[in-house]
Amino acid sequence: MLTLFHHPMFATCRFVRLAFGEYGEELALIEEKPWTRRKEFLALNPAGTLPILLAEGDVPIVGATVISEYLDETRGVLKRDKRLFAEDPMQRAEIRRLIDWYLNKAESEVTRHLVRERVLKPVMPETAGGGSPDSGAIRAARANIRQHMKYTNWLAGTRHWLAGSRVTYADLAAAATLSVLDYLGEIDWREHSAAREWYTRVKSRPSFRPLLTDRVRGLSPVSHYADLDF
Repeated sequence: MLTLFHHPMFATCRFVRLAFGEYGEELALIEEKPWTRRKEFLALNPAGTLPILLAEGDVPIVGATVISEYLDETRGVLKRDKRLFAEDPMQRAEIRRLIDWYLNKAESEVTRHLVRERVLKPVMPETAGGGSPDSGAIRAARANIRQHMKYTNWLAGTRHWLAGSRVTYADLAAAATLSVLDYLGEIDWREHSAAREWYTRVKSRPSFRPLLTDRVRGLSPVSHYADLDF
């Protein structure tokens, strides 16, 4: 069994977990607190970032997109119509664009800040950057949510799945990101009916079930988080 070093509230880690779940691959999960900078952890990835996959032979593969490419090359090519990438180069480019949109753009504008301020800082020591949440950072991140939800709503309203006719890495990247915000109660789904219908379909997939059981100490999810029908 492969091993994933992860944090349950990092969208990049959730993305990798969803991808392995879609392919029916089990993962041994090790929850990592990267701010502690454990020597064993830094030996795997000197950058001190997550996720890290210990692949065959315990070789570390670092980063969500790198792991997804590895997964596609070692498992996805054998999955035919269930492959999470497309065969067509242009479709693959669109999938990669949307992965970047959610795991980089949305992460840098929204998710990273809300997770840091609301989830991490209360449990981190002051020497590692912990302390009271920065209300300004939270307000700025919340102001950016609407743009990303409007775009997701447009994608979901004009396509069957976000990148085309079937589930791809694009859907998993978006779902991983929005699931973190949903856990924190930061999304008003009433304003985005197409995105809500799409998210309900993704949320109902077997690969999503482990994410619905995730809990963070001292911070419970919103009441509808694990409800497949909101």
